[in-house]
Amino acid sequence: MRKLFLLMVVLVLVAGCGGGASTPTEEPSSPGIVPEATEQVEETGELDIEPIRIAVVMPSATTDMAWSQAIFDALLRIQEKAGGEDVVEIAFTEGMFNVTDAAAALRDYAADGYNLVIAHGTQYGSSLFEIAPDFPDTSFAYGTATDVGTEAGLENVFAYEARAEQGGYVNGVLAASISESGVIGMVGPVEAGDAKLYIDGFVAGALATNPDVVVNISYTGSFGDTALAAEAANVHIDAGADVLSGSAQQVVGAIGVANEAGVPWMGTQADQSPLAPDIVVASQLYDWEPTLLDMIAKHQAGEMGGTAYQLTLENGGLVMSYADTLSEEAVAAAEAAAAGIAAGDINVTIE
Repeated sequence: MRKLFLLMVVLVLVAGCGGGASTPTEEPSSPGIVPEATEQVEETGELDIEPIRIAVVMPSATTDMAWSQAIFDALLRIQEKAGGEDVVEIAFTEGMFNVTDAAAALRDYAADGYNLVIAHGTQYGSSLFEIAPDFPDTSFAYGTATDVGTEAGLENVFAYEARAEQGGYVNGVLAASISESGVIGMVGPVEAGDAKLYIDGFVAGALATNPDVVVNISYTGSFGDTALAAEAANVHIDAGADVLSGSAQQVVGAIGVANEAGVPWMGTQADQSPLAPDIVVASQLYDWEPTLLDMIAKHQAGEMGGTAYQLTLENGGLVMSYADTLSEEAVAAAEAAAAGIAAGDINVTIE
């Protein structure tokens, strides 16, 4: 008989977030992949684009090992492939938990002539919608979101999101495959955005693999409180969890606890293995590079906005990574799940 997962809400401390969008009701107008640009990089290792100025406002640090670092690293890769700062100029403001301050930064970047201004968080959406009409020649983008402002009369806004439930499902399959206790711990931030998508998908994948597995979930109420995340990880381990996972920049604290206890960790958003290479056994990586390249291409072709993007396993925006220490059987199960999701054969929600 299938067991329901246990929901444990740890201390609640509301803070700024990296996303808060709900599941979209319709498909985006583009999958976020740029065939011509992608093929060009594969063949030559370089990008041939016109000079462009890009600014990004982020809720956390560029080195957070999570939400903000994933997109910042993608921008740096584009800059390098395009020939450096003379071709792709990058400006950024990090740690923008205060929405009012973030709005001021977004407006300043647009007024300063940046071509593409990115608000890397759904919490900035209302401000961006107010600013965008004042700068019709500037392309704006924000996520996690799907609303490009068409109903508001906007033509210069892109939206983007990661379908994190897909890689979450794969990590759930893997976690259930390697867990010996049958108890898995999940350290969530706020029950919203790509964090909730990831956790919901993880639980679905774990239960599909082992209907008797128990996934204990703690939502700390904060995206960045590493101490709360560490406390939650300790609670999970005390409750018998022998595999841990989690989302957002707060997980630095949880990974530290997992490392001390020798408990395998499965990550999402960015590569967290440098923090603890011995215990980070799997990661769902967000590759924003193709999405950003498409925005650049559209802007330089005179298309200021109007496209909503999704990162998926099928279009390569979501990339799974596994440690060499995992068994071949466990990795095979995870890879089969990823292939099934990409092919549309696996439902990544709990039935």
